Amino acid sequence: MKINKQSNWYTILYIVVLVVVVGTALAYTAMSLKDKQQENIANDKMRQILASLHVTAPKDSIAAEFSRYVTRQFIVDSNGTEIEGDAFDVNVAAQSKLPDEQRQLPVYEISMPDGSHKYILPVYGAGLWGPIWGYVALDSDGSTIYGAYFDHQGETPGLGAEIAKPAFSDQFVGKHLFTGYYLIPVAVVKKGQKYNGSEYVDGVSGGTITSKGVSAMLQNCLRPYENFLRTLNNTEEK
Repeated sequence: MKINKQSNWYTILYIVVLVVVVGTALAYTAMSLKDKQQENIANDKMRQILASLHVTAPKDSIAAEFSRYVTRQFIVDSNGTEIEGDAFDVNVAAQSKLPDEQRQLPVYEISMPDGSHKYILPVYGAGLWGPIWGYVALDSDGSTIYGAYFDHQGETPGLGAEIAKPAFSDQFVGKHLFTGYYLIPVAVVKKGQKYNGSEYVDGVSGGTITSKGVSAMLQNCLRPYENFLRTLNNTEEK
Protein backbone atom coordinates (compact mmCIF):
# COMPACT_ATOMS: atom_id res chain seq x y z
CA MET A 1 0.00 0.00 0.00
CA LYS A 2 1.44 3.28 -1.10
CA ILE A 3 1.72 5.97 1.59
CA ASN A 4 0.28 9.33 0.62
CA LYS A 5 2.89 11.75 1.92
CA GLN A 6 0.65 14.68 1.06
CA SER A 7 -2.13 13.62 3.43
CA ASN A 8 -2.90 15.31 6.73
CA TRP A 9 -2.51 12.01 8.59
CA TYR A 10 1.00 11.54 7.25
CA THR A 11 1.92 15.07 8.29
CA ILE A 12 0.53 14.55 11.80
CA LEU A 13 2.27 11.18 12.18
CA TYR A 14 5.55 12.65 10.96
CA ILE A 15 5.35 15.50 13.49
CA VAL A 16 4.48 13.11 16.34
CA VAL A 17 7.39 10.81 15.53
CA LEU A 18 9.75 13.77 15.19
CA VAL A 19 8.64 15.22 18.56
CA VAL A 20 9.08 11.86 20.27
CA VAL A 21 12.55 11.32 18.80
CA VAL A 22 13.75 14.85 19.56
CA GLY A 23 12.17 14.83 23.03
CA THR A 24 13.79 11.51 23.87
CA ALA A 25 17.17 12.77 22.67
CA LEU A 26 16.86 15.97 24.72
CA ALA A 27 15.76 14.05 27.82
CA TYR A 28 18.70 11.66 27.47
CA THR A 29 21.11 14.55 27.02
CA ALA A 30 19.71 16.36 30.07
CA MET A 31 19.94 13.23 32.21
CA SER A 32 23.47 12.47 31.08
CA LEU A 33 24.59 16.03 31.89
CA LYS A 34 22.74 16.27 35.21
CA ASP A 35 25.62 14.98 37.34
CA LYS A 36 28.07 17.35 35.65
CA GLN A 37 25.69 20.28 36.11
CA GLN A 38 25.29 19.49 39.82
CA GLU A 39 29.06 19.22 40.15
CA ASN A 40 29.51 22.64 38.51
CA ILE A 41 26.90 24.19 40.83
CA ALA A 42 28.62 22.71 43.88
CA ASN A 43 32.05 23.86 42.69
CA ASP A 44 30.78 27.39 42.12
CA LYS A 45 29.32 27.47 45.63
CA MET A 46 32.64 26.25 47.06
CA ARG A 47 34.46 28.91 45.03
CA GLN A 48 32.27 31.63 46.51
CA ILE A 49 32.76 30.37 50.05
CA LEU A 50 36.53 30.33 49.56
CA ALA A 51 36.37 33.83 48.07
CA SER A 52 35.08 35.16 51.39
CA LEU A 53 38.41 33.94 52.84
CA HIS A 54 40.36 35.75 50.09
CA VAL A 55 41.26 32.35 48.65
CA THR A 56 41.24 31.86 44.87
CA ALA A 57 41.45 28.25 43.78
CA PRO A 58 42.16 26.96 40.26
CA LYS A 59 39.05 25.54 38.61
CA ASP A 60 40.36 21.97 38.68
CA SER A 61 41.20 22.06 42.40
CA ILE A 62 38.27 23.94 43.96
CA ALA A 63 36.90 20.87 45.74
CA ALA A 64 40.34 19.97 47.09
CA GLU A 65 40.95 23.50 48.38
CA PHE A 66 37.49 23.58 49.91
CA SER A 67 38.20 20.35 51.79
CA ARG A 68 41.55 21.73 52.93
CA TYR A 69 40.06 24.86 54.47
CA VAL A 70 36.60 23.73 55.58
CA THR A 71 37.20 21.35 58.47
CA ARG A 72 33.58 21.11 59.60
CA GLN A 73 30.11 21.97 58.35
CA PHE A 74 27.11 22.06 60.64
CA ILE A 75 23.71 23.64 61.20
CA VAL A 76 22.49 25.60 64.22
CA ASP A 77 19.09 26.96 65.19
CA SER A 78 18.35 30.47 66.46
CA ASN A 79 19.20 29.34 70.01
CA GLY A 80 22.71 28.51 68.86
CA THR A 81 22.12 24.78 69.30
CA GLU A 82 23.58 22.42 66.73
CA ILE A 83 20.94 20.42 64.87
CA GLU A 84 21.02 17.57 62.38
CA GLY A 85 21.51 18.16 58.68
CA ASP A 86 24.01 18.91 55.93
CA ALA A 87 24.99 22.58 55.93
CA PHE A 88 26.01 22.54 52.27
CA ASP A 89 22.56 21.35 51.19
CA VAL A 90 20.55 23.97 53.12
CA ASN A 91 18.49 26.21 50.82
CA VAL A 92 19.47 29.58 52.27
CA ALA A 93 17.04 31.44 49.99
CA ALA A 94 14.09 29.49 51.42
CA GLN A 95 15.37 29.68 54.99
CA SER A 96 15.76 33.47 54.80
CA LYS A 97 11.99 33.81 54.37
CA LEU A 98 11.13 31.83 57.53
CA PRO A 99 10.74 33.19 61.08
CA ASP A 100 14.05 33.13 62.96
CA GLU A 101 12.99 30.31 65.28
CA GLN A 102 12.21 28.03 62.32
CA ARG A 103 15.41 28.51 60.39
CA GLN A 104 18.23 26.10 59.70
CA LEU A 105 21.43 28.17 59.89
CA PRO A 106 24.48 26.75 58.08
CA VAL A 107 27.98 27.27 59.51
CA TYR A 108 31.28 26.50 57.80
CA GLU A 109 34.18 26.15 60.24
CA ILE A 110 37.54 27.00 58.74
CA SER A 111 41.13 26.15 59.66
CA MET A 112 43.60 28.58 58.13
CA PRO A 113 47.21 27.71 57.27
CA ASP A 114 48.42 29.92 60.14
CA GLY A 115 46.40 27.85 62.62
CA SER A 116 43.63 30.41 63.15
CA HIS A 117 39.94 29.53 62.89
CA LYS A 118 37.20 31.30 60.97
CA TYR A 119 33.45 30.82 60.62
CA ILE A 120 31.59 31.47 57.38
CA LEU A 121 27.88 32.32 57.33
CA PRO A 122 25.76 32.49 54.14
CA VAL A 123 23.38 35.38 53.45
CA TYR A 124 20.60 35.84 50.88
CA GLY A 125 18.35 38.76 49.97
CA ALA A 126 16.82 40.89 47.22
CA GLY A 127 18.44 43.56 45.08
CA LEU A 128 16.83 45.88 42.54
CA TRP A 129 16.29 43.34 39.74
CA GLY A 130 16.65 39.99 41.43
CA PRO A 131 18.26 37.96 44.20
CA ILE A 132 21.56 38.85 45.84
CA TRP A 133 23.58 36.60 48.11
CA GLY A 134 26.95 36.16 49.72
CA TYR A 135 29.15 34.75 52.45
CA VAL A 136 30.58 36.51 55.50
CA ALA A 137 33.75 35.12 57.09
CA LEU A 138 34.30 35.89 60.78
CA ASP A 139 37.32 35.57 63.03
CA SER A 140 37.20 33.10 65.90
CA ASP A 141 35.74 35.81 68.16
CA GLY A 142 32.47 35.56 66.23
CA SER A 143 32.39 39.33 65.69
CA THR A 144 35.29 40.60 63.57
CA ILE A 145 34.73 40.27 59.83
CA TYR A 146 37.70 38.60 58.14
CA GLY A 147 36.27 38.76 54.62
CA ALA A 148 33.09 38.91 52.59
CA TYR A 149 31.84 37.87 49.18
CA PHE A 150 28.70 39.12 47.45
CA ASP A 151 27.07 38.31 44.12
CA HIS A 152 23.83 38.94 42.24
CA GLN A 153 21.63 37.58 39.51
CA GLY A 154 20.74 40.64 37.48
CA GLU A 155 21.86 43.94 38.97
CA THR A 156 22.82 46.77 36.60
CA PRO A 157 26.46 46.68 35.38
CA GLY A 158 28.41 49.64 36.74
CA LEU A 159 25.75 50.31 39.38
CA GLY A 160 24.22 47.65 41.64
CA ALA A 161 26.43 44.96 40.11
CA GLU A 162 29.39 46.63 41.83
CA ILE A 163 28.53 44.72 45.02
CA ALA A 164 30.37 41.78 43.43
CA LYS A 165 33.60 43.79 43.21
CA PRO A 166 36.36 43.72 45.87
CA ALA A 167 36.11 47.51 46.14
CA PHE A 168 32.77 46.98 47.87
CA SER A 169 33.29 43.74 49.80
CA ASP A 170 36.77 44.70 51.09
CA GLN A 171 35.17 47.53 53.11
CA PHE A 172 33.74 44.92 55.48
CA VAL A 173 37.13 43.60 56.56
CA GLY A 174 37.82 44.49 60.19
CA LYS A 175 34.25 45.61 60.93
CA HIS A 176 32.50 44.14 63.98
CA LEU A 177 29.07 42.59 64.39
CA PHE A 178 28.83 42.96 68.15
CA THR A 179 28.43 46.24 69.96
CA GLY A 180 28.85 45.15 73.53
CA TYR A 181 26.46 42.29 74.21
CA TYR A 182 24.23 42.78 71.19
CA LEU A 183 24.74 41.78 67.57
CA ILE A 184 24.12 44.68 65.20
CA PRO A 185 25.07 43.78 61.60
CA VAL A 186 27.18 46.17 59.58
CA ALA A 187 25.00 48.72 57.79
CA VAL A 188 25.41 49.84 54.18
CA VAL A 189 24.81 53.58 53.85
CA LYS A 190 24.95 56.21 51.16
CA LYS A 191 28.54 57.21 50.49
CA GLY A 192 29.61 60.10 52.68
CA GLN A 193 26.83 59.68 55.23
CA LYS A 194 27.32 58.76 58.86
CA TYR A 195 25.40 56.03 60.62
CA ASN A 196 24.70 55.73 64.33
CA GLY A 197 24.14 52.41 66.04
CA SER A 198 26.54 50.05 64.28
CA GLU A 199 29.59 49.97 62.09
CA TYR A 200 28.93 50.75 58.45
CA VAL A 201 30.36 50.76 54.94
CA ASP A 202 29.71 52.96 51.91
CA GLY A 203 27.04 51.82 49.49
CA VAL A 204 27.50 51.59 45.74
CA SER A 205 27.28 54.93 43.92
CA GLY A 206 24.14 54.91 41.79
CA GLY A 207 23.05 51.59 43.30
CA THR A 208 21.00 52.82 46.24
CA ILE A 209 18.35 50.10 46.14
CA THR A 210 20.91 47.32 45.76
CA SER A 211 22.95 48.79 48.61
CA LYS A 212 19.86 48.87 50.81
CA GLY A 213 19.21 45.29 49.75
CA VAL A 214 22.64 44.24 51.01
CA SER A 215 22.05 46.04 54.31
CA ALA A 216 18.64 44.38 54.75
CA MET A 217 20.12 41.01 53.77
CA LEU A 218 22.78 41.24 56.46
CA GLN A 219 20.21 42.25 59.06
CA ASN A 220 17.85 39.44 58.15
CA CYS A 221 20.40 36.66 57.77
CA LEU A 222 23.00 37.43 60.45
CA ARG A 223 20.79 38.33 63.40
CA PRO A 224 19.45 34.75 63.81
CA TYR A 225 23.07 33.66 64.42
CA GLU A 226 23.37 35.96 67.45
CA ASN A 227 23.17 33.25 70.11
CA PHE A 228 25.60 31.01 68.28
CA LEU A 229 28.10 33.82 67.70
CA ARG A 230 27.79 34.93 71.31
CA THR A 231 29.19 31.55 72.39
CA LEU A 232 32.27 32.33 70.31
CA ASN A 233 32.36 35.94 71.45
CA ASN A 234 32.10 35.03 75.14
CA THR A 235 30.09 38.19 75.82
CA GLU A 236 27.98 38.53 78.93
CA GLU A 237 24.90 40.70 79.39
CA LYS A 238 25.42 43.68 81.65
